[in-house]
Amino acid sequence: MPLATSLAIFQSCNITGVPKSTRCAILRDMAKVRKAERRPPLNKTHKLKRQDWAKKYLKTDFSKVLWTDEMRVSLDGPDGWARGWIGKGQRAPVRLRRQQGGGGVLVWAGIIKDELVGPFRVEDGVKLNSQSYCQFLEDTFFKQWYRKKSASFKKNMIFMQDNAPSHASKYFTAWLARKGIKEEKLMTWPPCSPDLNPIENLWSIIKCEIYKEGKQYTSLNSVWEAVVAAARNVDGEQIKTLTESMDGRLLSVLAKKGGYIGR
Repeated sequence: MPLATSLAIFQSCNITGVPKSTRCAILRDMAKVRKAERRPPLNKTHKLKRQDWAKKYLKTDFSKVLWTDEMRVSLDGPDGWARGWIGKGQRAPVRLRRQQGGGGVLVWAGIIKDELVGPFRVEDGVKLNSQSYCQFLEDTFFKQWYRKKSASFKKNMIFMQDNAPSHASKYFTAWLARKGIKEEKLMTWPPCSPDLNPIENLWSIIKCEIYKEGKQYTSLNSVWEAVVAAARNVDGEQIKTLTESMDGRLLSVLAKKGGYIGR
C-alpha cells in the first residue's frame, strides 16, 4: 500500500485500537515515510518516442556524451526537506518563512565520462531565452571548457540537452551548428524524460548536501558557494557511475515499453 497512512495499513491487517505512536514505531522497522515523486504524465506518443530514442542510441559509446541540464536552488530548499528526529526535551530549530523559498539561483552543469563541467551560475535576473542562452554558453561552457579540448575530443563529443524552449529553438540550434555541434553530434531527446538524464542524479547529490539538516541560506551568493563546494566533493568515480548507467537505463525503457524507470 504505497503512501498509505499507518492507520490504513493496520486496518488492512484487521488490527484496530493501536495508538498512532505505536503504529509508527512498528512501521519504522520495515518502512520509510516518503513523498510521491512528481513526474510529467506519459501518453502513448511519449512512450513510443522514448522507445525509439532507446533503440537509436542503444549501441552508443556514452563516454562520449556530454549530459547537460539546469537546476534551480533556493535559499530555503525544497518543501518538506527540513524534517528529522529531535531528542526528547529538545526544541525544534526555528526556520525562516519566506515566499518562493527566499529566491534562488539557476545553475547549469554537464557531466561526461568521469568529468564535471561547471557548475556555472546564470546571472541573477537573466531569463534564459534563445539569445541569452547562447550568450551564457559562449561565456561559460565554450570559453571556459570546450575551447581547451583537443580537436579529436570535439569531433567525437555528443551534446545532450532537454527540450526546453531555449534549447529547442531554431535560433539556438542554428547557433550551435555554427559551433560544429549538429546532426549526429547533437543528441535528440524524447519528451518528458528527466529520468533518462544521469545529471538529474547529480543534482540530487548536491541538493542533499547543501540542504542537509534543514539548512537555510541568507543570500544568493551563500547558496551558490554551497553548490560549488558540494560539486567539488563529487569525485570522478561517482560521475562515472552515473554516466555508465545509461546502457541499463535504455534497456529499462525498452523493457517497460517506454514507461518511467527508477533513478
